[in-house]
Amino acid sequence: MRKNFGAKPWVFPMPVFIVGTYDENGVPDAMNAAWGGIADDTRVVLCLSPEHKTVANLQKSGAFTLSMGDVAHMAECDYVGIVTANKEPDKVAKCGLHPVKSEFVNAPYFEELKMSLDCTVISYNPETCCLIGEIVNVNADESVLDEKGAIDQTKLEPISYDPVKHLYVRLGETVGRAFHDGRKFK
Repeated sequence: MRKNFGAKPWVFPMPVFIVGTYDENGVPDAMNAAWGGIADDTRVVLCLSPEHKTVANLQKSGAFTLSMGDVAHMAECDYVGIVTANKEPDKVAKCGLHPVKSEFVNAPYFEELKMSLDCTVISYNPETCCLIGEIVNVNADESVLDEKGAIDQTKLEPISYDPVKHLYVRLGETVGRAFHDGRKFK
């Protein structure tokens, strides 16, 4: 038997994205945004309310980064989600994150967070809170790469947001091979 919950924004896993922007004075900002994901091969989509400083920043600059929240920096990731840059403009420095200017867009990623996507703004709709961005580059620290140079999730240790219980969860072990294990039904 199943229990019905009604219309809820619940999917698992929900990646914890840290959105990086610069304000009009070049001050770095970071915001935790778990409601988002990949829209297609080159685009991301996020749900961001228009009152956020981050939204004003990315609308002005036309750029942002998405860094992956990780286990080691869970508290910092949570902090930039519960504190607004509208009231605490130096929140990035206050929690100890170190911004690094992207080589590809006018936005910072954060040295401590080992993987990020550099994005340009395609569109933002304040009525639906829908941000669509174009991925122009993905970067990862060498410490999270495997012996072949690919990103290794077990080294990255990304966290996921549990929207039901309001928890951060460590992603788990490998359980199968995509585009392979289902072949047994052919």
